[in-house]
Amino acid sequence: MALSGDTIDHVTLQHLVEAGAVRETEVVGQPGGWGIIIKYGMIERTLAARRGAARVFSRFETLVNYLKSVGISQFNVNAGNYDPAERRSRPDAAERMKRTFNAADHDKWFREQVQEAITAADQPDAEWVSSEAVKSMSAQRRAEWTRRVEVCTK
Repeated sequence: MALSGDTIDHVTLQHLVEAGAVRETEVVGQPGGWGIIIKYGMIERTLAARRGAARVFSRFETLVNYLKSVGISQFNVNAGNYDPAERRSRPDAAERMKRTFNAADHDKWFREQVQEAITAADQPDAEWVSSEAVKSMSAQRRAEWTRRVEVCTK
């Protein structure tokens, strides 16, 4: 049996189990993992991941723990299409890890900059500029930039 396109999410599955509506659960082997088909009433639905695609568990133990956590301890296993040699790839994983590393690196740099500014501000010879002076300098800069743009566009 293949995983169908009709899916249910984790929350719906929890509600069905709590209501005692699940009549059968089938674990279906897939290339690289295991899917879950939930049967309730005359309906069959595949458990979906967050994005709506069928959820495939790479490890059988993880799947068993998941089912037990939602209250399903008995299920049928169909290993006909299971192929452990074919691993699912996550092409987005490398990019996600790179973004995470870059974010952590930026966070570290930012915290260092903030600490340097705090240390400099705590020095007895630190020069403070009033809010009015900063606003005045900013207004002068904006006026100069506006003048330059007007000269370039003529």
